[in-house]
Amino acid sequence: MLKSLFKRNHASMPAALEDFSDGREPIIRLRDIKKTYQSVAGDFTVLKGIDADFYQGEFIGVIGKSGSGKSTLINMMTGIDRPSAGEVYVGKVPVHVLNEGEMSEWRGRNLGIVFQFFQLLPMLTLLENIMLPMDFCGLYTPRQRRERALMLLNLVDMDDHANKLPSAISGGQQQRVAIARALANDPPIIIADEPTGNLDSKTAESVFRMFEEMVTQGKTVVMVTHDSALARRVTRTLLIADGEIANEWVVKALPTLSHQEMVAATRRLKPHRFKPGETIIQQGQPGDLFYIITRGMVEIALKRPGGQDVVVNRMTAGQYFGEIELVENQRAIATVRAGNSPVEVVALERAAFLELLSTSESTRQAVEGIVTQRHGENVRAQADREG
Repeated sequence: MLKSLFKRNHASMPAALEDFSDGREPIIRLRDIKKTYQSVAGDFTVLKGIDADFYQGEFIGVIGKSGSGKSTLINMMTGIDRPSAGEVYVGKVPVHVLNEGEMSEWRGRNLGIVFQFFQLLPMLTLLENIMLPMDFCGLYTPRQRRERALMLLNLVDMDDHANKLPSAISGGQQQRVAIARALANDPPIIIADEPTGNLDSKTAESVFRMFEEMVTQGKTVVMVTHDSALARRVTRTLLIADGEIANEWVVKALPTLSHQEMVAATRRLKPHRFKPGETIIQQGQPGDLFYIITRGMVEIALKRPGGQDVVVNRMTAGQYFGEIELVENQRAIATVRAGNSPVEVVALERAAFLELLSTSESTRQAVEGIVTQRHGENVRAQADREG
């Protein structure tokens, strides 16, 4: 049933998105998005220069504490709210400049939105609520609309309630109907704001698996969630703190940092790129940077008594190196070089890295544990080679 509901005919795919069906270009692009609200108490900036890309077939979890800007970011992407500055592109469409009429039609054909508080129309039955988006966009015949709406209600186990009004069912049931309504026009992008927040664990798991199935069919799902267990299962996460996005590799490499510390570290990152085989750290030389790998593979090599390098470890995206030299204030104990393909990293200077460790005791302990572990691995590897 899922395949028949969610398999979009390429010929009917909205022109704004079909050029991105190969997944090589972002399907959603946010560029320097700022949002400031005005009040009697003064201006309040919620988003502070957000840059982000989303690709077809991704399942992205947007996470962060209450008030961090998650819902505001979602509203920028859907056109429900406008940025004070910056650009929002979905495919080739500049969403930020569409007028209200253009926005409504574009949104109806391209986005499926699951709101945090349902927003079902109270005077329409559940069946009519789901048929409404199809009618608004002129999709399907009247008979097909009814059949499709019933199929979607069945998908969320609500077909037995098709002719009830929203007020006659529970909040969790209303959320399931809201999800079915978001799928009505078979949109290529699903944007959900806490879609499982009002559901029991069994129903939440069912809904999450439905999103996962849609992703396998090529749809893009962007989901705001507070559920850490669900957040760990998405393709990648986007962490927002105080209106800024933390670098995803900092989040993966140093998960014990607070959200604010992750954002602070992100501001001080510097990107570097190395050619295949290029030396990043030379054994015996002073170390001055902490590196997090974002692309490619690096080799850790020790020099044998005869002078030949021996590779004792390999690291890939999300792992870090250079911490031993900074923590222990010593020269490099091993050579680190790019593997057989280009390597991209982000790096923190010594002062910034040591400042992080001084402000986060849990991160300091985690890094010192890694230092001890790697010292042991290097000693054992050296002994094995010499033996």
